[in-house]
Amino acid sequence: MNRIIHVGTSTPSVESHVPTLCTIVPPHVLDRLASAEDADIAQAARRTLARDAALRAARRAGVAPALPPVPGSSRAAAAEPRRTIYDAEHRTALPGTRVRGEGEPPLRDATVNRAYAGLGATHDLLCSVYGRDSIDGAGLPLNATVHYDRDYDNAFWNGGQMVFGDGDGRIFLDFTLALDVIAHELAHGLTQYTADLAYQGQSGALNESVSDVFGSLVKQRALGQSAEQADWLVGAGILAPDVSGEGLRSLKAPGTAYDDPALGKDPQPARMADYVRTSSDNGGVHINSGIPNHAFYLFATALGGPAWERAGQVWYDTLTGGELAVDAEFADFSRLTVKAARARFGPGGAEDEALVKAWSTVGLPAEEDD
Repeated sequence: MNRIIHVGTSTPSVESHVPTLCTIVPPHVLDRLASAEDADIAQAARRTLARDAALRAARRAGVAPALPPVPGSSRAAAAEPRRTIYDAEHRTALPGTRVRGEGEPPLRDATVNRAYAGLGATHDLLCSVYGRDSIDGAGLPLNATVHYDRDYDNAFWNGGQMVFGDGDGRIFLDFTLALDVIAHELAHGLTQYTADLAYQGQSGALNESVSDVFGSLVKQRALGQSAEQADWLVGAGILAPDVSGEGLRSLKAPGTAYDDPALGKDPQPARMADYVRTSSDNGGVHINSGIPNHAFYLFATALGGPAWERAGQVWYDTLTGGELAVDAEFADFSRLTVKAARARFGPGGAEDEALVKAWSTVGLPAEEDD
């Protein structure tokens, strides 16, 4: 039976599709933390919620980040990353002070260096594996700001750059500690420049899921892990030591990433039978993403080996193939992935069989209706 939580007076419609803020920590988690008995935890969560609300309002109004131009208009070599890291110095003006550019040596600030390396690892996956020159396919510079605000419990993509908070130290730690969080946020840019999936309902959950998938692939490739070796967690390492949890989400076992008195219990479903209907969080985009996430995990582990090679290629082909509608639902996506798998690897093979089975397991169709 479908679950219903945090139900409001209406459900977001596709007609309301506007550019929005894509955050790694969902609002329902921060809402819970905002009512925590610990005053420091609650204050940090309320501060983060207020900041996120202001940023979302700015995006709806079409306010884009003002980034300085990258010196030099020509590129030294094709498909080389152009990274710039800024330091907000615990303020909120973006982008902040430029502290490290492409090819410049590491700083003493480990947060800056992690952000720089994470942008590079994501660019390298797109370039080396899928032949894509940056997230837009045309060498877009990659910009990130660290040390955003004080006790800021989030990281986000705002349509033009990535931003990372340092966390409150009680629930969340520095958000650059997890490579997949860096890659997750940058993957929102990849989606923005390809299918541009509307950030609401099932299309929004697909948007989040694509970021979880590519975030996981970047981490696995950087660690040299096979699908069987990977932990399939998103955000492992950003939860403080006293928090009962492994990460923010689990592709392997949605709904099990955390179970903590302050955070609550991970609400993600793994199958359509447990789909959550809610008007919170743009229709549950961070919750229902567990369903396509789990399908990808099943597909990748059935094939084995490096998940970015065959399984990741199918997801990339689907995202960039031009047939995925802005308002696509899960069933649309599942069918298009099968079409993409057959186009690349042929029908009836191991990829075809594993993918059809994965979608069937989570309760979604993989074939067109007769």
